[in-house]
Order: sequence, then structure tokens, then C-alpha cells
Amino acid sequence: MRTTLPVKGAFVLLLSLFFSASVRSQSITTGNGKVEAGFGAGPLFFLGDLGGNAGVGTRFLKDLNMPTINLMKTAFIQVYPAEFLGVRLAINQGKLEGYDRLINDHGGNEHFRKDRNLQFRSNVWEAYLAFEVSPSVFIEQYEGLKGKFRPYVIGGVGAFRFNPKGEYIAPDGTKTWVPLQPLRLEGQGMKEFGKKEYKLTQLEIPVGAGFKYFLKENFFVGMELLYRKTFTDYIDDVSTNYIDPSLFANYLTPTQTAMANQLYNRENLVPGGTLTRISGAGDQRGNAKQNDAFFATTLRMGWRLQDWNSAGGRSMRQMRCPSFF
Repeated sequence: MRTTLPVKGAFVLLLSLFFSASVRSQSITTGNGKVEAGFGAGPLFFLGDLGGNAGVGTRFLKDLNMPTINLMKTAFIQVYPAEFLGVRLAINQGKLEGYDRLINDHGGNEHFRKDRNLQFRSNVWEAYLAFEVSPSVFIEQYEGLKGKFRPYVIGGVGAFRFNPKGEYIAPDGTKTWVPLQPLRLEGQGMKEFGKKEYKLTQLEIPVGAGFKYFLKENFFVGMELLYRKTFTDYIDDVSTNYIDPSLFANYLTPTQTAMANQLYNRENLVPGGTLTRISGAGDQRGNAKQNDAFFATTLRMGWRLQDWNSAGGRSMRQMRCPSFF
């Protein structure tokens, strides 16, 4: 394809803007390096079909249940092509949970979800690549990093691995947390429904904001809120409708069939339940109109690694012991 002059002109303009921004950022950078590395931890929150509070279930703060908040741990490395722009690679690990039994039932729309009595928990591993933009770099008044407060926005793309489990009560009373995905509780992978089995590795879009405060030229602490938009409604293994339980035997082993018959519908396991009927095939089990999500608020700390070509880096090289061939 032949490139037109307007496209070439736009490309040249973008390059000019990038390099002018780079020159500006270099004028205020300390030479402490273009690479950061660090770690962090903070509370992890799940937003899905299970649990919640009064009224219609949502995917926001109203439906958070405090007992299901877990710790997410993170490690990251970040490269700076320009002082205002960081490219971050991070790996995170945490745990997601949801329990209908935690709902505070006031007799409203939440009553159905309370008596539904479903539950799940899942470890989650996550890796993402994101761009961190610090606009305050362009108005900073002095060189160096110590004492600087830098707010930023961040967005990127990533992938996460999960494996929802439910608590199965065996005939002898033994309780075991078993993987739910192989049990096809909503007919995934059954020819009667035409739904594919969901994948346990999914894509995500992390977006958020945070700030850094540099205690030293090469050390900072900060706080970050990062929301993960996902493309699956099955993190908690709940999305659509109840199916006919007689179908489980056509696709599962006898042991799996026994598990599926208990875990697909737990309404009869509610202590002191007030249901007048048990949900049947075709009745609503989840809300397929909204995908699941999760977010974390993380306390972070990191270090600017010494630039090999900075004054400090040259001094370090001069202090090294001589090498011989």
C-alpha cells in the first residue's frame, strides 16, 4: 500500500512530539536510571454474581462483602523510554471468593440471591503489560526525584488464570473444595445448549490510577487502585440459568455426577431456608448481561536502578577491581 503524504506528515509530527517530550523529561531527570523494580500488596476485591448486599446485585462497591476481601501480592519491573512514560510488566497473585450466605437479607430483591446459596473461591494469577503516564513531570520545578509527588494514570492489557471451586459435602459428611469448571453446571460443552466450556485463562484490561512519593532519589512508596475489566462471566462459575440435572450423567463420571447434582443448585442446603419451591431448569441462576471483574488497592514500593551511564554508575565502574585477560 502506498503511504499518502498526510499520513507521512502525521507520523513525522508524532515523532517530533515524542522526541520533544523526551528532551523535556531528560532536563529534569536525575540520571538515576530508566528502570524501576519493586513489589507491593493490598486488598483484592471481587465483583461478580455471588454475594452482595441489599437490592439488585451490581458490579460496584455496594456489593462488596468484607469477609471475602483477600490479599493480592505483586512484583513489577518498569522501563522509562521517557521520564513521563513508564512501561510496566507485573505479576500478581491473590484469591477471589463469593458467598451468597453473606448477603444481609432484608426481604427485597436480595432474597433470591441469599436463598440461592451458591459459593466459590479461586486462586488467581495475573500478568499484565501497562503504560503508566505521569503528567506532573511537565510542570516539575526542580531536578532530582527526592521529595517529589507524582500522580499517574495507568492502562494496559493482561491475562489471568483462575479455577473456581465449590464445597462438596460427601455422603459421609466430608467437605471438599472441588473444581467447578469440569462439572459443566450450566451446560457448558453439552450439545443441548450449544455453549462452549469456558477457558480458565482469560484476557483482561487493567485500568487505574495512583501516586508515587520519592523518599530518596532512587526509592519511592505509593498507592494504586487498579480495576480489571474481564471478558468472562465465569470467574465464579455462575452466569445463566439452571439446567436439567438429569443431563449430568450423560457427560460426567458417576463421581462427578454426584458432585454436579449437589453443587449446581444449593437452595436446599440453606440453614432455615424459607423457599416454597426449588429453582428448576430454565430458571435464572446468574446474570449473563454483566461480566465478572475484580480490583485491588495496592501499597507499592520500588527502586530506580542505577543507570550504567550516569555519574554514579561511572563512579562505580571506576571503583571496580581491575580485570585481567
